[in-house]
Amino acid sequence: MALAAKIPFRHPYAAGFPGLGSQPMPTDADALDYLDRMAAADGAGVEVGVATAVSAFVRDLKATPGLFDAIKACCILAGARTLAGALVPVVGDAPTPYSFASGDYTRGGASPGLKGDGATTWLDSNRNNNTDPQNSHHVSVYVSQVSTSGTASPLVANSYPSYIATGGNSSGAVVIGRLAANSPNFFTRSRTQAYTNTLSGADSVGVYGLNRGESTGYLFRRVVSGIATETPVTQASQTPFDGTIGVFRSGVNETTFTYNNGRIAFYSIGTSLSLEDLDTAVTNLITAIGEAL
Repeated sequence: MALAAKIPFRHPYAAGFPGLGSQPMPTDADALDYLDRMAAADGAGVEVGVATAVSAFVRDLKATPGLFDAIKACCILAGARTLAGALVPVVGDAPTPYSFASGDYTRGGASPGLKGDGATTWLDSNRNNNTDPQNSHHVSVYVSQVSTSGTASPLVANSYPSYIATGGNSSGAVVIGRLAANSPNFFTRSRTQAYTNTLSGADSVGVYGLNRGESTGYLFRRVVSGIATETPVTQASQTPFDGTIGVFRSGVNETTFTYNNGRIAFYSIGTSLSLEDLDTAVTNLITAIGEAL
C-alpha cells in the first residue's frame, strides 16, 4: 500500500500532492457520514485506503436496488483504529459491548475483527428481533476466524455457540450457531422454534447469513471448505421473538445463553435481501481493508 493511502482522507493533500499525481477518494455521502463518525470515536482521521474501501462497499450495496436500504443495523468491525471506532454503526443503533477489551480487536491483517472469548464477551445489537416484518428479515456475520469453543447451557436443548442469535429455543427465534463447540454442523432458526441441523463440512472464513423473504421458508448461506453455499430451509415462520439480537451470544430477554469464541469482522440485521450480493460486497470490503492496512 502506497504511503499516500495512509494519509487521513480529510487531509488537504489526501487526494494528491502537487506534481505527484492523485489517488481515489471516498465520495459516497452515507460513507462519508460514517467515516466522520468513526474518526470522532477514534480520535484520529481515517486513512484514505480504509475510507475508499468503505465508500466502495456502500457504493456496491447501492448498486443492487434495495440492498443498502434493507440493512437496518450494521457494524464494520474492522478498519477503525480503536474498538470504540469499530463499534460506530454504519446504519442503525450502536451496539452495547459486554466484557470486551481493546486487545480483542484487530483492525486489519489476514484476520481482522473482534474476537469473543467463548464465555463472557458479546455485543447487544440493540435491534429488536420483532422490529422487522415476520416474513422479511435477514441477519449476517463475516467470520474471520471460526469458533473453536464456547459455553453451552445444559438448560437449552441442542445447545450451541452462537455467532448471532436471539430467542434460544423459544418460538420465533433467530440463530446462526454451531451445534457444538467443534462440530461441523450448523444450527439455524429464522423466526422459528423448530431448528435445522445443517452439516457444513469444513467451515471457513466468510459470510454466514439467514434470509427470510416468505412465510414458508428461508435461506441459510455459509462457507463450506472455502466455497459459499446456500441451503433452502422449509420452516414456516412464527411471530418474531421479542428480544434484541446478540452477536457472539443470544440477545436479551432470555434465561440461558451460549457464547462464541470466533472472530467477527462485520454484522448486519434488517429486512430481506440477496445474501449472495451482500456476501460479495462484504467480502470485497474486508479484503480491501486488509490490503489497505
